Amino acid sequence: MTKALLSIHVLAAIIAIGPVTVAASMFPAVARRGDGRALSLLHRICRVYSLIALAVPVFGLATAGSLGVLGDAWLLASIALTGLAAALLGLVILPQQARLIADTGNPSRLGLVTGVFNLLWAVVVVLMIVRPGSTTGV
Repeated sequence: MTKALLSIHVLAAIIAIGPVTVAASMFPAVARRGDGRALSLLHRICRVYSLIALAVPVFGLATAGSLGVLGDAWLLASIALTGLAAALLGLVILPQQARLIADTGNPSRLGLVTGVFNLLWAVVVVLMIVRPGSTTGV
């Protein structure tokens, strides 16, 4: 069962979080060019895939429970960083994208926040791969 949970967790992360990070990263540059159709598409990708990405922590927590690592520091740090990334996306990035589509936002600020969002995900990935006490020997 653990292998199935872990597989779904990793697949959900690749399929859902990957597109959000790419679309969010592209958005500020496209906003500076003023391509309204592309902005709407990128914003829709971010919104839809962020909802699909809710499966990532659900299956991640289920996997952690089956592995017995729910109290490990690396996992708690990953959970906190994931929560911070989700908050940035929901409270800053998506609303700022909507403002830019309405032509009232600042692409420079959005670029900075999106960079922090992507950095948070990079740190979470590293924690998941190089977790302390790993039984894989990596």
